[in-house]
Amino acid sequence: MQKGKINVQTENIFPIIKKFLYSDTEIFLRELVSNAVDATQKLKALGRLNKYEGEIGDTTIEILLDKKKNTLTIRDKGIGMTADEIEKYINQIAFSSAEEFVEKFKGEDNANIIGHFGLGFYSAFMVSDKVEILSKTYKTGENTEAVRWECDGSPEYTIEKIEKESRGTDIVLHISEEEKEYNEEHKIKELLDKYCKFLPIKIEFGTEKITEEIEGEKDKDGNAKTKEVEKPRIINNTEPIWTKTPAELKDKEYKDFYRELYPMTFDEPLFHIHLNVDYPFNLTGILYFPKTKKELEIQRNKIQLYSNQVFITNSVEEVVPDFLTLLHGVIDSPDIPLNVSRSFLQSDKNVKKISKHIMKKVADKLEELYKNDRKDFEEKWDDIKIFIEYGMISEPKFYDRAEKFTLLKNSKNEFYSFEEYKEHIKENQTDKDKKLVFLYATNVNEQHSYIKQATEKGYDVLILDTPIDSHFINTLEQKFENATFARVDSDVIDNLIKKEENNISKLSEGEEKTLKEAIEKYVNKDKFSIVLENMNEKDLPLTITQPEFMRRMKDMQAMGGGGMPMMGNFPDSYNIVVNKNHHLMTKIIETKEEKEQQKIINQLKDLALLSQNLLKGEELTNFIKRSINII
Repeated sequence: MQKGKINVQTENIFPIIKKFLYSDTEIFLRELVSNAVDATQKLKALGRLNKYEGEIGDTTIEILLDKKKNTLTIRDKGIGMTADEIEKYINQIAFSSAEEFVEKFKGEDNANIIGHFGLGFYSAFMVSDKVEILSKTYKTGENTEAVRWECDGSPEYTIEKIEKESRGTDIVLHISEEEKEYNEEHKIKELLDKYCKFLPIKIEFGTEKITEEIEGEKDKDGNAKTKEVEKPRIINNTEPIWTKTPAELKDKEYKDFYRELYPMTFDEPLFHIHLNVDYPFNLTGILYFPKTKKELEIQRNKIQLYSNQVFITNSVEEVVPDFLTLLHGVIDSPDIPLNVSRSFLQSDKNVKKISKHIMKKVADKLEELYKNDRKDFEEKWDDIKIFIEYGMISEPKFYDRAEKFTLLKNSKNEFYSFEEYKEHIKENQTDKDKKLVFLYATNVNEQHSYIKQATEKGYDVLILDTPIDSHFINTLEQKFENATFARVDSDVIDNLIKKEENNISKLSEGEEKTLKEAIEKYVNKDKFSIVLENMNEKDLPLTITQPEFMRRMKDMQAMGGGGMPMMGNFPDSYNIVVNKNHHLMTKIIETKEEKEQQKIINQLKDLALLSQNLLKGEELTNFIKRSINII
């Protein structure tokens, strides 16, 4: 038996590894299984090059859990190691000093430190009191005997010759008391499913019961008889469809793979984009457009990032543009290291190229769908518009592409491109020299009466009801020449909607003054301003509007960005627009009894407030009671 000391220039590397990586101990299994895959793939490569004359045979990697011995073993049938190779690859670890190591990686993500020094194997000591390596090389000749290496987490190790029949390496972890959760089958399966689900070498862990047909046996109805059998559980799909060329695949295979990625998702994706690039960088993957239900945050972290089929992370903000983190799917690039920090991703040129390419491919796909089948594109619009709007807000280059296929939908469920819609609304706006005004609603149900009022006068109302539409409107106003947007219940609506020639006030100046004074008695003058307007006698008697600027800032504030921070502290202010030509205004003026006048005004005011969902608490209670009394 040979004894020795691991060649590290720090006093002890292991406490440093444990200190820095303690919060992410689970990556040890990813590192060790990845090493086993590498060893197996190297053997297969030697076989293809005729540099290994033996029989490769079964190369399944086995994960073995022994709860009695408190051990976890990762067993491969790869190239194995000699004593000299263990000395070279395991025992020779060089650092200038522990202090430099700690200082250099202060503030880095814990999981990213291992990869900087090729310490994948040493992640085993995060969860183990002792680690053994039992290895037999594929080579033959002198000094190729099987060996056993053992270390207890100090720089001291032992290495000795052993008898081992099969080629390959066993890594045996003696799980520490503090990390005994890694001695539980469900925990190991959870980690294998997370990190090893698509590794290219078959991985076996435990057994599972499956139902099989009994060959040649039928029941009385002629159906094949079945039996339950216990078989080895294979963890991974070694040939995920992103490793294949698009020409090989059918639409059903893409949908099946989506369900494999997201087994708890019941909706099918709207469509997919298959990425397959080999120059100037390597990139494969499949991105799916899911049904969004107008939600933003709940959809994030659904893209999985891989490096050579090894899972890295599902936080891909640096690899894809932020707006595309709402997509689902897989990206695999060997140009992205397995152990990678956010600072690396932010500065790496390849990563930036990948991000730009993905954005271009998404724009290409959307434009292709728009041109090839516009009707189908329109049917998908409500589900994909939040991606497109977010992209146009955040990425100027995407805006330049997307303005060709972005649609505007109105309250009649009609769709227009930007240029089509500008021409459409020009027909209904009398002064062509002034700005084009885009009327819009953010909630069809709550703003129904306002939409109806506008459309009855021949105006068109857009539906802009996603959480980011206040930001999207600002972007469009900056891009569109000579155009502005106004919400259909804003204070500018009456100036935008054309007046009919016969809408002349039926009240004298004195009557208008009397009417305004009467209404002001029963409203909160700090919150509401009274505005008298000449309107059609069939229009509503009182309408609540809010300044467009104030409303826009509030909407943007609610989204958490844009607008002015101080807006959240401003009290809400509204206008009560009084239709001077409604017959109830004459009734208010002519009513001599103050209580009756108060009842009419309060009822009309509360109805207007109710239409804007502004009637609450005691005021709502009083309104209900008053309404019952009136009935």
